[in-house]
Amino acid sequence: MTILRPLAFLAALAPAAAAAHDYDAGDIAVLHPYAIETPARALTGAGYFEIRNDGETADALIAVEADFPKVMLHDSVEEDGVMKMLPLERIEIAPGETVTLAPGGGAHVMFMGLDGDPFEVDERFPATLVFEQAGEIAVEFVVEPRGSATGHDHMDHDDMEHGTMDHGDMTHDDTAHDAEAGDHGAL
Repeated sequence: MTILRPLAFLAALAPAAAAAHDYDAGDIAVLHPYAIETPARALTGAGYFEIRNDGETADALIAVEADFPKVMLHDSVEEDGVMKMLPLERIEIAPGETVTLAPGGGAHVMFMGLDGDPFEVDERFPATLVFEQAGEIAVEFVVEPRGSATGHDHMDHDDMEHGTMDHGDMTHDDTAHDAEAGDHGAL
């Protein structure tokens, strides 16, 4: 019986721990921001989360700021059987809508310029999501394992056309690409 008491206590804490990883400002809620671990030589990493608009007016995510050389919103789209990543200017969130940024295609955040400092499991880093109406929301991304039990997985970028992307001063060294791990190193 005494063993069950600590287990019940831990079970009671689980919802609070999960809620601690959610953030809000006004009518906008950001749920579970996370990134996926990257290989040691990765130059970029990707971030994901859900955005819920509990209000009666539309809002839009217009930027993500973090301590990386470049941070951008991207969308993965298929054109003629080839996946391409395209920069996004904004992500619209209609009233009552939840928008999900998740591995496997679609919108995501690109953190560029890792340059030998990969995302490691359980690492945490701050970022600020900038919304048109709600303003800035400070969040913390938590790095999760590739293919983790939470159901998050990372899309395969083997057939992705990176040539159409604006990467500023980033190197485009194809030898840095780790196709097996799906890393964005060849960006």
